[in-house]
Amino acid sequence: MSEFDLANEAVERLEWRDSKQAETPHSKARAVTRRAALGGGAGALAAFMLSPAAQAFAASDASIFGAQKKYHFVFVNHVTTNAFFTPTINGIADACALLGCTYQWTGSATSNVPQMVTAFNTAITAGADGIACAMIDPKAFTAPTAAAAAKGIPVLSYNADEPNGRLAYIGQDLFVSGQQMGAKVKALVPSGNVALFIATPGSANIQPRIDGAISALKAARRSTRWWRRVLCNRRSSRRSRPSGPATRATRACSQSTAAAPRACSRRSRSTSCVRRASRAAGYDLEPITESLLAAGQGDFTIDQQPYLQGFLPTLEMFLYKASKGLSGIADVDTGLKFLTKTTVAPYNSTKSRYEGTSSKAGVS
Repeated sequence: MSEFDLANEAVERLEWRDSKQAETPHSKARAVTRRAALGGGAGALAAFMLSPAAQAFAASDASIFGAQKKYHFVFVNHVTTNAFFTPTINGIADACALLGCTYQWTGSATSNVPQMVTAFNTAITAGADGIACAMIDPKAFTAPTAAAAAKGIPVLSYNADEPNGRLAYIGQDLFVSGQQMGAKVKALVPSGNVALFIATPGSANIQPRIDGAISALKAARRSTRWWRRVLCNRRSSRRSRPSGPATRATRACSQSTAAAPRACSRRSRSTSCVRRASRAAGYDLEPITESLLAAGQGDFTIDQQPYLQGFLPTLEMFLYKASKGLSGIADVDTGLKFLTKTTVAPYNSTKSRYEGTSSKAGVS
């Protein structure tokens, strides 16, 4: 008899024994885990993780984490309707389904800091079990963070960070990513000027990137020109352009990324400095950016894994509460991945919940 047959026989005997007992979420979890372990069925275990049985198992008071209640977490965001954060919301929802939690997505749709602070304070008043905030302002969230801590509410930052008493930051190391982007530009453009575009100067979610890029280019003694908000939100009809010497490379932050290659592609009709632009690059992976990059309009974009910026804060807040503050909190750099015309291909050829192009689980 083969090892595979022996494993199957062992599973069948154990499941026959279990059938004599009342079925519970725990018995279902035990049965699936056993079959995965003995049968080599990692896929079966993965499929179970988001099943109704797993959700009931995770939500029970006697779950493996020892959670004593169904926790509710609040995420405060600066651009709540921006497509970039669709994967982030998916990550929050998936973690909550796995752990038996609930969540609220709130804040501002227009980077209005007072609105974000109001949402933060409302979450405190309502008794949230944890708050994750994109801290785009260096001072505005300090007092709310202290107020939450005084009530035993853990506060994390994601996507944008200010070390103002929050317990941890989950997101890209923005300054370092700017430095690496600057180094990439140096390699692509051996001579000529470089224009750096930024959508919202001073905002903590993108200012560190451009600061890092400038530091890398200055170290190489390159001529760098920085125009403030010359490329607008791609949803806007405005398309302001910089003035000055011919630009050999363009770079944009956040929503402006899609505008950079467009500006270069229109250079023949322009009398501005972008008319001789030969390179374009930027950040993030909205579907339009992926399509433009695949079509050869742009040299690279940078992925910062927004799904993890929702999934991991939820997991950390849950573990912090379940462990009564003894575990769960850790800074996590969600990384930097350069994507080019070649490597972006899988993003265009598949539909993924992890990238915000599908609402279904997994990748299709």
